[in-house]
Amino acid sequence: MNDVVVFSGSAHPALADRICGHLGVSRSPVDIKRFSNDCLQAQLLANCRQRDVYIVQPLVPPTQEHLMELLLMIDAARGASAAQITAVMPHYAYARSDKKDASRISLGGRLVADMISTAGAHRVLTMALHAPQVHGFFSTPVDHLTAIGVLADHYRGTDLTDCIVVSPDLGNAKVATQFARLLGLPVAAGAKQRISDDRVVIDSIVGDVAGRRAIVLDDEIATGGSMLELMDRLKDAGTTEASIVCTHGLFAGKAVERLRDHPFVTEVVTTDTVPPPPGWPELTVRSVSALFAEAISRIHHGRSVSSLFEGVDPTHAPPQARLPFDDTPS
Repeated sequence: MNDVVVFSGSAHPALADRICGHLGVSRSPVDIKRFSNDCLQAQLLANCRQRDVYIVQPLVPPTQEHLMELLLMIDAARGASAAQITAVMPHYAYARSDKKDASRISLGGRLVADMISTAGAHRVLTMALHAPQVHGFFSTPVDHLTAIGVLADHYRGTDLTDCIVVSPDLGNAKVATQFARLLGLPVAAGAKQRISDDRVVIDSIVGDVAGRRAIVLDDEIATGGSMLELMDRLKDAGTTEASIVCTHGLFAGKAVERLRDHPFVTEVVTTDTVPPPPGWPELTVRSVSALFAEAISRIHHGRSVSSLFEGVDPTHAPPQARLPFDDTPS
């Protein structure tokens, strides 16, 4: 890995250090300055010429600040003649802006993807996009990792008697089904309607959850509004308790208080794609740094990244179809 250089902005340097630890390299320094007119400048303080550069920067609040840092670091690496530049975004916040569901609304997910490509990124490495079609917003190759294997490991070896995996909405039911298969559990889902950014209505639960312990799987938790609504519906349906698990634990606003003090919630499990909130020692954080490090190593050496999904999520790496003449003797 001598030709690999890893940089990080200010969004989540601790994750970058953990990734570097698995790779056996040191995180290279970056100097980010703010001028008196509030403009930012990024200077990469390590040689990038003809080297494989990885810039670790999840888009977390303040999202616009961290996005600008990422764009400036990518541009600096391009100007320094890097051989390949990979934007490592464990959390791509603008993935939620993936459809035109109102008049004259912007598609932020596609716009930001274009900005990252224009800045000079040759490749994007990310995890648990809000919707798989966000892949298509990028004009550069995207390696899309999943954390469900890491999250499932948290529950393996524990008593899963009478447990059921629950998706907060039908859109996430496919991933929840795969997660349930890893644990050998049944699955259910909520019928959700979003009213606003922090307000949802869940009309009913699809599936039999009565007398069961719920393991609620979501890709992202922001304000926790969806979870509070789901907890009420699960309790009404006869669920005895709930364990909440997600990939991106943003926990914005009053989410920490809402979930930490909820009598129905036994535990909350997340990953370190984003920095954990302060003042919540009971929160369980599973690291995905080894997964990102392995993906970076495979990209650098030209090996398959899709093989990381074998036995975890085959939907991300389906077997290649064989043409009839492949079986014809030569």
